[in-house]
Amino acid sequence: MAKKGANKGKLIAIIGDEDTCTGFLLGGIGELDIKKRPNFLIVDKDTSFAEIEQAFNTFTNRPDIAIILINQHIAEQIRPTLDRYDQTIPSVLEIPSKEHPYDPSKDSILRRAKGMFNADDFR
Repeated sequence: MAKKGANKGKLIAIIGDEDTCTGFLLGGIGELDIKKRPNFLIVDKDTSFAEIEQAFNTFTNRPDIAIILINQHIAEQIRPTLDRYDQTIPSVLEIPSKEHPYDPSKDSILRRAKGMFNADDFR
């Protein structure tokens, strides 16, 4: 007999600007957990560093979230927190936004992954 909730899927969380969040929400990823907390944070000019960091910490501790997408320019605001995060689930992916292109040199997860391999591994 399967455990209760064993077949329930995991969620994607978003920390992003209005355009990014709106796009993903229109795509159907918006959810509320049992405590009525959303799986997204829309960041605007009035959103504080503390609110972004709190949302990230909340999402990383929620058992129903498997992936956290964060706009890279927003990730820069909490870079020390992202650099300390070392769990595999939920996975954190930095994504571009309409106004800010992706810069791989800023992505802490990509930098960590590059450090695991060297050129000889791919020959």
